[in-house]
Amino acid sequence: MEGHSHISSDVLARYAADAALEVRGVREVIETPLHRRGVNVAGDEIEVHLLVDYGVVFPDLAAAVQSRVTDYLLRMADVRPSAVNVVIDEVARP
Repeated sequence: MEGHSHISSDVLARYAADAALEVRGVREVIETPLHRRGVNVAGDEIEVHLLVDYGVVFPDLAAAVQSRVTDYLLRMADVRPSAVNVVIDEVARP
């Protein structure tokens, strides 16, 4: 039988949020009116909005989130995003 499958952007957003939360220093994926579940999936690009721990090194955290999200999506959905954009919206108070 021939055919194809499609994974909804909601599922990919949930996977991306789950993966981001596994990174040390990420407290929450922040929901906004424009970003359901704090993740925006636009084509093959992912944007993740985060609340992070005070004192984390932003570039290191962003690189870890990008790597984790990419690996997770590849493993769970056989999807390799062209970009994973990390937006640090808030820093938790110490």
